[in-house]
Amino acid sequence: MPGRPRRRPVTLLALALALAAAAACAPAPSAQPESAPPNHPAGVGLVDESPFWVDPQSDAARQVAAWEAQGRNSDAQVLRRIADRPMALWGPAGDPGPEIRRARAGARAAGRTLVLVAYNIPYRDCGQHSAGGARDAAAYRSWIGAFADNIADTKALVVLEPDAIAHLVDGCTRADHHDERLRLLSEAVDRLKRNKNTRVYLDAGNPAWIPDPAKLVGPLYEAGLDHADGFSLNVSNFQPSEAGREYGATLSKATRGKHFVIDTSRNGDGPLQGNREQAWCNPPGRALGTPPTAGTGDPLVDAYLWIKRPGESDGTCRGGPPAGTWWPDYALGLARRSTDDQS
Repeated sequence: MPGRPRRRPVTLLALALALAAAAACAPAPSAQPESAPPNHPAGVGLVDESPFWVDPQSDAARQVAAWEAQGRNSDAQVLRRIADRPMALWGPAGDPGPEIRRARAGARAAGRTLVLVAYNIPYRDCGQHSAGGARDAAAYRSWIGAFADNIADTKALVVLEPDAIAHLVDGCTRADHHDERLRLLSEAVDRLKRNKNTRVYLDAGNPAWIPDPAKLVGPLYEAGLDHADGFSLNVSNFQPSEAGREYGATLSKATRGKHFVIDTSRNGDGPLQGNREQAWCNPPGRALGTPPTAGTGDPLVDAYLWIKRPGESDGTCRGGPPAGTWWPDYALGLARRSTDDQS
């Protein structure tokens, strides 16, 4: 799952001197709002005021029902801090159609926006915990076509291929795969944007991964940023929202004002301190962040989203199950540690 610390970035041919100039012109942190809206309470019984769809069949919702049946009512109530919030649906590998159609029907009936993640690029995750993806370019084109076809004209927000671009910049993805990946991403943006009600955000890593956002500008444009609605930050990571806003504002200026979304699913207490090599995977002591909302109080931030589904494992570390697998004990810890003043 996205979110691990990354290797030293490499220089890409696409990064010209103009990018350095763009970065030099980026706003200082003082250009950000003096204060951001505090996290809304993640308490039990709150009415969801976001425009995004809540999945009644999420793992968290099913866990709540199971615990209530077992008489674990206190734990079930705490877990509703996750189950009652909108989270992104990650399109399944193979045939994404059935799950997207199920979610599409629910979102349309509720009059809400569907949040989706497309995460199936070939050579995904450099063969690490979330290795996999489509077997080749042709398979990916077929998969992203089915992904887009099943969204149809439903209101949707798609986060496109977490890690894919940052892994080009940090040198993790082999150089002979770069051109194909950028071409596939650009084609995916164009295909998704043929849907009249779909917004697309290309993933741009997180502030702790690629410290100099100028290094992302060239690859983002080669990947179709001109046609996308913006970029996403902090997917599956724990960086504070303030850091995401400052980093995003710098990258936005270098990309001629592109907007962005921030994953706040698990950043309520920020990243685990200490060894960064160990901080990305199922870190203990973390908390839920700002519940999903389009009311960010920042004109550049289109939404705070729970892109990583809280409670799904980062990988087989610290006793966790494989990446993407529901882990109820970890989910309960995230929910219990949530407070009204997360940031």
